[in-house]
Amino acid sequence: MNFDFDTVIDRKGTNSVKFDFAAQNGMPEDVLPMWVADMDFKTSPAIIEKMHEKVEYGIFGYSEGKEDYFRALSSWYRNHFGWEVKKEWLVKTPGVVFAVAMAIRAFSHEGDGILIQPPVYYPFKNMIEKNKRTLVNNPLKLVNGHYEVDFEDFEKKIKDKENKVKIFILCNPHNPGGRVWKEWELQKMGEICMQNHVLVISDEIHSDFIWEENKHTVFASLSPEFADNSITCTSPSKTFNLAGLQISNIFIPNQKLKRALREEKLATGYEEPSVMGLVACQAAYEGGEEWLRAVKEYIWNNFLFLNEYIETNIPQIHVMKPEGTYLVWLDFRELGLSEEQKQECIINKAHLWFDTGSMFGKEGEGFERINIACPRKTLKEALTRLKEALS
Repeated sequence: MNFDFDTVIDRKGTNSVKFDFAAQNGMPEDVLPMWVADMDFKTSPAIIEKMHEKVEYGIFGYSEGKEDYFRALSSWYRNHFGWEVKKEWLVKTPGVVFAVAMAIRAFSHEGDGILIQPPVYYPFKNMIEKNKRTLVNNPLKLVNGHYEVDFEDFEKKIKDKENKVKIFILCNPHNPGGRVWKEWELQKMGEICMQNHVLVISDEIHSDFIWEENKHTVFASLSPEFADNSITCTSPSKTFNLAGLQISNIFIPNQKLKRALREEKLATGYEEPSVMGLVACQAAYEGGEEWLRAVKEYIWNNFLFLNEYIETNIPQIHVMKPEGTYLVWLDFRELGLSEEQKQECIINKAHLWFDTGSMFGKEGEGFERINIACPRKTLKEALTRLKEALS
């Protein structure tokens, strides 16, 4: 089947967070948004067809997933990652961020430390601080153009009794750095957490976007002990552009932990998931494989286009080659601009909306994150604007 990823779809006027809220976020009305992680492509026809069937049926009452829903999930994780999941591990939530927040509340107390690895997905920091937990940073090291874990600092921060670290939030693949952690890296982090009774919350929402020879390893798949000491957060939302349908699948092998998370979830008043989210998720994992292969090929070619364009036209910007995700981390530091000058250039001169690096922690200052899951024409327009603004 042929899929059209080149046609630019006008998303304005659709209540899109990405396109319709520029002014509310202090941006020019004509800004070109390349920030939040949703795609500018229509999702798989297999998903749209199943959703049409549900719409035609016309009743949208309280719903739950049954055996066929779980079979779709388990087949996907077996076939793609060699991970055998069990139905009794599954908790459904309206999103991974929601699940992480619930886990923070369920498995730590106010004042407890929660460790993250900046520059990293900024809602982690927000959730930790909003829930009155202590933020403990283990900054990643930038080595030869890619990020590495500072294991000495990681272990020191976890062992320091004053930090009272109870939870480590692992971002795998890493957002925004694009790292896909190797088995030995995950093993080493997992062992330190096990030895110090630190729970691992593994955000694996980008796991279907892995590039070239890299391989995604589910943290919980490394050993029964790691599975028993972790919560694996997954969703079809990034993979199939379904973020607005509010469905995530959280796997918790440890039944004591699972019960505690379910209790915390019920305390929010949330029970049944979105009916359309259930339909879309099952359809995605049953029939979306061909579309995913095609969109990944298109996005990787977008990266190659971006990389060549910047090398040729704006060589002072350094592109961090992603091992995973459709988000690219751009290093602007050689331009010698302050954060204010960089933002003035990107927003007010180029009329572009990226996610500025400082959002991901002070370690991200001087960087920008750009979403390349868009038609090539859109990407070319963004890069042309950037080049002209920097001229």
